[in-house]
Amino acid sequence: MDTATSKKLEIVIPAFRMHSQSFNNALDGITEKAASKRIDNNTNHIVWMVGNLVNCRYWVGNLLGIEDKDPYEDLFKEGRALDESFDYPTLEELKKSFAAISPKVYQKLLTATDGELDKPFSFGMNVSFVPENVLNMIGMCIGREDYLLGQIGLMRKLIGLKGMSYDMDDTLKY
Repeated sequence: MDTATSKKLEIVIPAFRMHSQSFNNALDGITEKAASKRIDNNTNHIVWMVGNLVNCRYWVGNLLGIEDKDPYEDLFKEGRALDESFDYPTLEELKKSFAAISPKVYQKLLTATDGELDKPFSFGMNVSFVPENVLNMIGMCIGREDYLLGQIGLMRKLIGLKGMSYDMDDTLKY
């Protein structure tokens, strides 16, 4: 296992890697048509969920100094609501974005220092017990990924696929 510079990321880094695994597993077998389907027109579609998850990866990368921008940021930043008038990217395009940014973010997580993680970062929630800093914003993004992966897992069942597998690919190093 890779070792982080900061001990503060000892929980975050394994979660990040598990999410990378879960991302691939959750999307296994989902077609483009199924990925754009809404259930009862009350749910977000899988493309929207995946786009938000990918946007989280870019957000964390940007927090850590990566200059790459999410090519679909206007559609997904800050959990922007699904808008059926928008032309969303394909699931395949989003998978490519995920694969492009994730290894870069992983490397930045490994080398982030306590000083970088402790830097103030306002996320506007004003929660008395959550210091607004880079570390806690990364934690919130990890939580958002958990939430989105859970939604995708449920959608798998609703579109007639079996539940997500937890098979691990040891060659996936991010």
